[in-house]
Amino acid sequence: MVRASYIVYPLVFIRPAGTSRGILAEKPCIYIRLTSERGETGIGEVSFIPGLSVENQEELEIQVDHICKLISRGEMDPVQHLPALPGVQFALESAVQDMKTGGEQLLYPSEFTEGQNGIPTNGLIWMGTKEFMISQIRDKMKLGFRVLKLKVGSLSFSEELDLLKWIRSEFGTADLEIRLDANGAWTPEDARKKIELLSRYWIHSIEQPIAPGQQEALMQLCLDSAIPVALDEELIGITDSLKRKELLDKVRPSYIILKPGLLGGFSVTAEWIALAEKYKSGWWLTSALESNIGLNAIAQWTWQRGVNRPQGLGTGALYTNNIPSPLQMSGEQLWYRPENKWDLNSIGL
Repeated sequence: MVRASYIVYPLVFIRPAGTSRGILAEKPCIYIRLTSERGETGIGEVSFIPGLSVENQEELEIQVDHICKLISRGEMDPVQHLPALPGVQFALESAVQDMKTGGEQLLYPSEFTEGQNGIPTNGLIWMGTKEFMISQIRDKMKLGFRVLKLKVGSLSFSEELDLLKWIRSEFGTADLEIRLDANGAWTPEDARKKIELLSRYWIHSIEQPIAPGQQEALMQLCLDSAIPVALDEELIGITDSLKRKELLDKVRPSYIILKPGLLGGFSVTAEWIALAEKYKSGWWLTSALESNIGLNAIAQWTWQRGVNRPQGLGTGALYTNNIPSPLQMSGEQLWYRPENKWDLNSIGL
């Protein structure tokens, strides 16, 4: 019989983070630990972002507590499908895999975990004033990033156009790929007009230009958008395989952005990838503000997919109380340095 326990461990931002869901000073975080009868252990992170995740924040700890009790009593299999709790399913899937491979956070051993190869990433530019964003862009370019992701909506649209004009005056298309993320901020009518203006600056893609749930408008936008459209929030909460297929078959986006922590783990993400390849949509993986526990699981699984385009994997360097780990950024690549050890003492697991 497997025993399950959990610990609540709020992640504290070094600097309050401007996101599409407002300013965050802390991010909720729960770790689940599984222990087999033979003493093998595995740890997984419940991925949760207020306002974006499917789960209800007020009920989440109660649900995790209940699930851990069911597992410990032998009344629930830890690999059971939990469509209403995708973040919990991600944690359990990660913990089971960690337990299977020795409990050393080596979920998917590879050249990546041996420190032989890194994963290319895009540099995320946080929302803020124009000056703050320019400062971040300069820093990322000095570090060697070739792909930057900018969120639109924190500035006035004219300021955002000015920012993109400045970027292209400094960095040509051979030096920099620009990905934009609208987080569903625009109406369908506004989206078409704004995308037309943004396209002057050679934009690679625009994520979620309109709010989820408007499939007819989204389909039309994907057909005639001046910038390739990528789906992100649109995928979250779709728990039925047929509905996933129907979405990509109907909308035919240029790209889909996959957050395993919010979609329900790796088996669900693999299903999305298979559908994307069937319907000729590109894809990449991203973390969702997880600590190093969740990021590590996502990065190791990402390497297994043989990716070549830059992925959206942050290093977890956002937090004052992140867990020391072998994960490290070098230039634009995320590396696993096996000589650096995990320190789980701070979370009591």
